[in-house]
Amino acid sequence: LGLCVSRASASVLNLNCCLVLLPMCRVLLAFLRGSQKVASRKTRRLLDKSKTFHVVCGVTICIFSVLHVAAHLVNALNFSENYNEDFLALNAANYRGEDPRKLLFATVPGLTGVIMVLVLFLMCTASTYAIRVSNYDIFWYTHNLFFVFYMLLMLHVSGGVLKYQINLEEHPPGCFNPNKTLQQNMAIPKAFEELFPDYTTEPFPEDLPVPERFVQNNFMRICSKEPKFQSHFPETWFWISGPLCLYCVERLYRYIRSNKPVTITSVISHPSNVLEVRMIKDDFKARPGQYVILHCPRVSALESHPFTLTMCPTDTKATFGVHLKVVGDWTERFRDLLLLHSNQDTEILPIFQQRRYPKLYVDGPFGSPFEESLNYEVSFCVAGGIGVTPFASILNTLLDDWKCYKLRRLYFIWVCRDIESFRWFADLLCMLHNKLWQENRPDYINIQLYLSQTDGIQKIIGEKYQALNSRLLIGRPRWKLLFDEIAKCNRRKTIGVFCCGPNKISKILHKLSNSSNSYGTRFEYSKESFS
Repeated sequence: LGLCVSRASASVLNLNCCLVLLPMCRVLLAFLRGSQKVASRKTRRLLDKSKTFHVVCGVTICIFSVLHVAAHLVNALNFSENYNEDFLALNAANYRGEDPRKLLFATVPGLTGVIMVLVLFLMCTASTYAIRVSNYDIFWYTHNLFFVFYMLLMLHVSGGVLKYQINLEEHPPGCFNPNKTLQQNMAIPKAFEELFPDYTTEPFPEDLPVPERFVQNNFMRICSKEPKFQSHFPETWFWISGPLCLYCVERLYRYIRSNKPVTITSVISHPSNVLEVRMIKDDFKARPGQYVILHCPRVSALESHPFTLTMCPTDTKATFGVHLKVVGDWTERFRDLLLLHSNQDTEILPIFQQRRYPKLYVDGPFGSPFEESLNYEVSFCVAGGIGVTPFASILNTLLDDWKCYKLRRLYFIWVCRDIESFRWFADLLCMLHNKLWQENRPDYINIQLYLSQTDGIQKIIGEKYQALNSRLLIGRPRWKLLFDEIAKCNRRKTIGVFCCGPNKISKILHKLSNSSNSYGTRFEYSKESFS
């Protein structure tokens, strides 16, 4: 039973260790999402579930690893107690009664298995939500132990514990070996003595033909040779070699592509600890809604973080930019390197002083679900706080030219705790609003800004943001009424719902998107998640 469970769990582990790497091939996913070969929106939406698929594979690996380890603990005891004197080559133990701990810690399969369990335990515990939020560095460094895990896995399966017989024709299962029987002073079957009385006291000649009547009446076959065994070729290598090579090739390609640092053109400190970085890079192209990974060696030699593009390069300008919230050690050190005085975050302050910025490397761009927002006729975009960044690049793109896209109506909801946060993209929203009014399309975008706290509401009142003042509401959105109103105004249409914000809002929107309505309107929900 132990061998059956260990082999069955090993097969599941092989499959999941193969699949868990595929969602991490970000360049491949971005290519497939933007390729014309994947024309189906449903197929592209499946690619957006890559992170969920990766997590499911990881959890499956953890569960079946427990089963695999438990089965091998039983096997180690059985190998020691059930030592086979007849077929020595099949034994994993060296002798009967060998300490099972030697099989676990003094053999290649056992030792590599123990180390793999420790590595998997570190990766699993550090991947929990609490660890990722409190100390992302721990998650980052432990997750990169996957390469050690795969190297140990390839050594683990090369131990050759399981063997198969290679001479079945000369020694079929269940055959009778008279030479071995006489050598071991074992009793000869009575039927055999009656048929061959002259050979009962001496070795049975190998070239004597087998009596047909003996075989038919007694269902026995005579062995001509001793059994020979050989270790199985590791099937795990077939499963993981392809995805592992694909991942390594992609990482090499990403390293070469991002090897040249970008040119930082400006750094702007926004209210509420938000930093905007604008950059230029040769031959950099991106689509609205995509994200990049920033790596600054002076901040951390190995650590890097994803940030959504808030400004994409176009045919007329090569500048692209990101907005980042200063909430952790990495972003704090990064801000201190970029700004002359890290406490200058009370107003929008471009830095005009001449200085040398630290080297910054950009990997990407990579695809995200928000690329689809321009491919719906009607889109419903919901942002919570800094979660507005994925929509900023979309709004910038619409500001350049909205007529070339399928999108004909955009509902934009932005929920913030303090009034200063709206100033991050207040100018952009006002410019887009004024442009659409000038082009006689004021119904193209429906902007609603929700302020959950009323302190300092008077600060946004003024001529500069007059267009937004009438769209500023106090409190939280009444999501059910919003969905009903949008469904009523867009009967029998498919509406894309895009959310980037707290999990509480995301769960509500997901539930309402899956609910039916009396207007025949269908909502398709997508949530931002970095792979």
